[in-house]
Amino acid sequence: MIKKNQLNFFILFFLLLGFVNNSLSQQQNILSKDETRIIFHAAGNGEPALVFVHGWSCDKSYWNDQVKTFSPKYKVVTIDLAGHGESGMNRKNYTMESFGEDITAVINKLGLKKVILIGHSMGGYVIIEAARQLKEKIIGLVGADTYQGMEDEMTKEQIDQFMKPFKEKFVQKTKEFVKTMFPKTADSTLVNRVADDMSSAPPRVAISAMQNLFSYHAFKALKDMNAPIISINCDRYPLNVEETRKHTKSFEVKMMNGVGHFVMLEDPQKFNKLLQESIDELVRTK
Repeated sequence: MIKKNQLNFFILFFLLLGFVNNSLSQQQNILSKDETRIIFHAAGNGEPALVFVHGWSCDKSYWNDQVKTFSPKYKVVTIDLAGHGESGMNRKNYTMESFGEDITAVINKLGLKKVILIGHSMGGYVIIEAARQLKEKIIGLVGADTYQGMEDEMTKEQIDQFMKPFKEKFVQKTKEFVKTMFPKTADSTLVNRVADDMSSAPPRVAISAMQNLFSYHAFKALKDMNAPIISINCDRYPLNVEETRKHTKSFEVKMMNGVGHFVMLEDPQKFNKLLQESIDELVRTK
């Protein structure tokens, strides 16, 4: 039979355990530079901190498997960029630069000193902006199916033509667009879930972000960034490695076969293995 003092001890122990777990895994918020409220989740502890940034019309939940895998060893932070997920929508223009300010605000609030930024798709360009702002705090960047061509540019006419169907029938066009990013062998449940989710994004935010992404000059931004980059990419899209290396301190690509654009969702085990390899390489070269 458990005595009263023993019972009190166990109650106190579990209360303290809950307090520790909550302190290591919790949802928080911060105001970005333009006063837009940014929601983020922090879990675990340890250096370097891993900060995950979602892509166009996605949110922090797209990194759930990575939070589970990496938080036992590292401080893991996932962010809803402005206009995405649970974050505020009062921003007028959703640029890569302002998204970078969202990340900067979160990292400064948490007091992180040694950080690896991980960005999917559009998030890969957002983390370039964050790295420019945070400078020595960033020891490296990891892309997730991004950085196919740093010098690629579109004319205003090309951007307008591409955006026209999104402006006219956003939900329908977005669903079609998202489904083309998966191979025919992809899990149909996953494909439909992602397509439905991304097509439910606020059109005003999505269209602004996409237009700004297409007009973003990545190779110019890299002049102010000195961190090495590793990108984990699928094999469905052309990739100009030598072109990108001209603009970076160091650029390496790790390929994933048989998957599409959402590499971290389609084969999380393989992606996590390559991400761990990338983290180890960036830590060694620092």
